[in-house]
Amino acid sequence: MATSTTPPPSSHPSRAHSFNAVAAQYAANRPSYPPALFDAIEELAGRRLAGARVVDVGAGTGIATALLRGRGADVVAVEPGDGMSTHFRRTRSGIPIVRGDGNALPLTDACADFITYAQAWHWTNPNRALPEAFRVLRPGGALALWWNRDAEGVPWLAAQAERIKQHYGDPLAVQPDTPDPGTDPSGSAVPTPDYARRVVRWSRRVPLDTHLANLGSHSILLVNGTERSEAFLTEERHHLLQVFPDGFVDEIYDVDLLVATAP
Repeated sequence: MATSTTPPPSSHPSRAHSFNAVAAQYAANRPSYPPALFDAIEELAGRRLAGARVVDVGAGTGIATALLRGRGADVVAVEPGDGMSTHFRRTRSGIPIVRGDGNALPLTDACADFITYAQAWHWTNPNRALPEAFRVLRPGGALALWWNRDAEGVPWLAAQAERIKQHYGDPLAVQPDTPDPGTDPSGSAVPTPDYARRVVRWSRRVPLDTHLANLGSHSILLVNGTERSEAFLTEERHHLLQVFPDGFVDEIYDVDLLVATAP
């Protein structure tokens, strides 16, 4: 993987831990991931998920974890947050979960075929998390990182991103809870193997309330207080009804996937 000197967004700990207070909202409204993403992971890794030992780090409420299990993987989740872990245990009772984070994985050496980070790698310190991932992976195992991003080239999404940026005055708000798309998402100064990259476009059609609740579960809104975020979401409802007068929003995503193989 290429190197980067850009500090990861995990330097904002209040954002990284903001989701614990809204775990149910997060689980109910955040987008999932398309089957084509998991097809791409298998293709780039050169091995199937079915029967593989998978460690899903930063598992949150288990959106990706459950999909990995649905592909036939033997999955264990790793999650640092109290609120997220509690929700996970309540709703994913058949999947084991351990407390921890990617900077110090609570797992033995060479025990996993895949380590996955769905929407979570940017909350780690890559200089610690990358060696940890390769410590836990078996030889030939795969590290897979991915993010749902608002799709490029969609006018209403670009306009919304600009309104978020203007309201909060924060460049990280344009793609909330993802790394800057202009940088290498690996973000590590540690020499690593090359990675393969794939972008998978998909979409979902949801009620306007679901879209706004999805936005409301992003860290930039959570850390800026209820009053400020409610004001933004009220105004955003007005803007979106001009684009989607029937009250249903066509969310379009590009899943940015990176896969690196352990030596």
